[in-house]
Amino acid sequence: VWNINDPAKFLFNLAEPVPTIRAVSESAMREVIARSELAPILNRDRQIVADEALLLIQATLDQYESGVNVIRLNLDKADPPNEVINSFREVQAAEQKRDRLEREADAYSNRVLAGARGEAAQTLEEAEGYRAQVVNEAEGEASRFSAVLAEYQKAPEVTRKRLYLETMEAVLGNVDKIILDQASGEGGQGVVPYLPLNELRRQSEDK
Repeated sequence: VWNINDPAKFLFNLAEPVPTIRAVSESAMREVIARSELAPILNRDRQIVADEALLLIQATLDQYESGVNVIRLNLDKADPPNEVINSFREVQAAEQKRDRLEREADAYSNRVLAGARGEAAQTLEEAEGYRAQVVNEAEGEASRFSAVLAEYQKAPEVTRKRLYLETMEAVLGNVDKIILDQASGEGGQGVVPYLPLNELRRQSEDK
């Protein structure tokens, strides 16, 4: 779409105004198309191409001092040539598949990274908990030892005997044996030659 902004220039500088404007427009359009990618032109970026071509047309007509002002360039439809339309559609399909696979790969990568970060955080949390547990146990053992040491320093013999008895209780507590004093009974005799004490104890526990 164009109009005349200087009638004198339009009448005297252009021998054939309409064919000249058409030729300049076609030449500018070919130049812009030649340095642009085909897919955006056919899909979503037609207006960008139209704006660039309009500027080039206006600049060329101004050089001719044509007295013409280009108002608007409409690029309503753009189709590839029939000779290559099938190939173009195959390329479009391949690009769409590539974009889809890239999105799927990004989504998978995000899921894997999120899972790895979660596992790492859980491992760190468990390690911190284990560290705190070990430190607390060590501090508790040290406190108990300090307490026993203080008692030992106050009464060494009593504390030594208590520690011995506690140790023997811990060692022999689960041992399946019965210990009798040698001097038990009158006359220094212990027990009858055979008495199945272990069996009797098991029977009493079963009851």
